[in-house]
Amino acid sequence: MTGGPPMNGATGGSPMTGAAGALDPAGPGADGIKCVVWDLDGTLWDEIAVETPTDELPVPRPEMLAAIDALAARGVLSSLASRSAPAVLDRMDAVPGLRERFLAPQVSWQDKSESLRRIAKDLGIAVEALVLIDDSPYERAEVEALLPGVRTLDPGEVPALLAVFEDREVTPESRERVRRYRTEETRRAEGERFQGTREEFLSWCDMRLTIGAAVAEEVPRALELAARTHRLNSSGLTPDRLRALAAADGHELYTARMSDRFGEYGIIGAALVDRTAPGSWSVPLLALSCRVAGRGAAAAFLFWLMERARECGAGEFRVTLRPTDANLEMRILLRQAGLRRTEADDDAGGGGDGGAVLARALPGGAGDGDLPKPPVWLHVSTRKDADA
Repeated sequence: MTGGPPMNGATGGSPMTGAAGALDPAGPGADGIKCVVWDLDGTLWDEIAVETPTDELPVPRPEMLAAIDALAARGVLSSLASRSAPAVLDRMDAVPGLRERFLAPQVSWQDKSESLRRIAKDLGIAVEALVLIDDSPYERAEVEALLPGVRTLDPGEVPALLAVFEDREVTPESRERVRRYRTEETRRAEGERFQGTREEFLSWCDMRLTIGAAVAEEVPRALELAARTHRLNSSGLTPDRLRALAAADGHELYTARMSDRFGEYGIIGAALVDRTAPGSWSVPLLALSCRVAGRGAAAAFLFWLMERARECGAGEFRVTLRPTDANLEMRILLRQAGLRRTEADDDAGGGGDGGAVLARALPGGAGDGDLPKPPVWLHVSTRKDADA
C-alpha cells in the first residue's frame, strides 16, 4: 500500500456503508463479523514502511491500536493484509505488543483479495466473515469486485464499526477468542510437524468432549453459537427464538465443551432438544463452532444426543435442517447418521423461512443396535461424569 487520504471518512460506497462515514444500519450486523483485516501504510500508520530511512517501523496510530484492542475484548479477531515487503512483518516482531495483535497476517505483493482468501482459510472462517480496513479506494474496489461478500471500510469509518458492537453481549468465550485462535495456530504448526497420519495426530492431541445440560451462565454462549456459526449449524435458529424455546416446557438446552493437550476450546457446541412429542426427541438446533470442524466433535455431539434419546426411551430422533450454501458439512453428517427427510417445517430457522425435518428410528435399548459411535480419537463423557 502507498499513502492515502487522511482519516476523514469514506470516499465512495462499500457493501457495508450507506452515507459517507456511516455504516449501513440495514446491513449485516456484528454477529456476521469474525475478523477485521487491517492495511498497514496509510491505515495502521501514516508513513510507508519500506520507505523509512532506518529499520524502525512507522509509529502506529494510537486510535487504531485502541480499536483493535476494543474489538478483541468483544471476541473479534484482527489480521493484516498489506501489499508490502514481507520483511515488514519481521520488523513488527521487534515492536513489543504489536505483532501479537494480529492472527494469520499476510504481508506480500499479492493482491488483497488473495490475502483475504488465505486469512480466511488459515483461520477456518468464511471469507464473508471478514471486514477490510484500507485507505486505498483501489484496494477496496479490487476486494469488492473479487470477493463481493467482504465488507470494506475506509479508516475513517472505524468509529462507526466499533459502534456496531456496542450493544453486543460479551461472553467468556468472546473474551478468550483471540487467545484460543493463537492456541489454534500452535495446533496447526504441531500438526504440520507431526510424523504420522491425521488420525494419529488427533489421537495424540488427547481431545476430550464433555456434554451436559446447559447452566444459566452458558446460555449466552449458546445464543452466540446460534447467531455466529454457519458451517456446522443445522437450522439457523435465531437467538431470540432459541432463547424462547429453551425456556419453554418440554425443552432442554445442551452444551458441549472441548479440550486437548494444548488447552481449552471452551463451549464449542449447543443443541436444543424438544421432548414434547411422546416417544420422540426433536432437535430444532444443532450448532458447533467452526474451530472444531474436521475433528469429529460435531459427529460426537450428535451421536451423544441420539444415545441419550434412546436411554430416555425415545423411539425416534429428529433434527430440523435448513440447507444453506455454508452448511454442507452438517448436511452430510446428518445423512451419515441415518437421518432422512420426513416433512417440511415452515418454522425451521425460527423465522418461518422454511426447512425440513430429518428423522430416524432408534434401536430399542442401550447396546441394542446400530447407533453410530464417535471417532476413536475423541473421548466423550457427560458433564456429571467429567465433574465427578
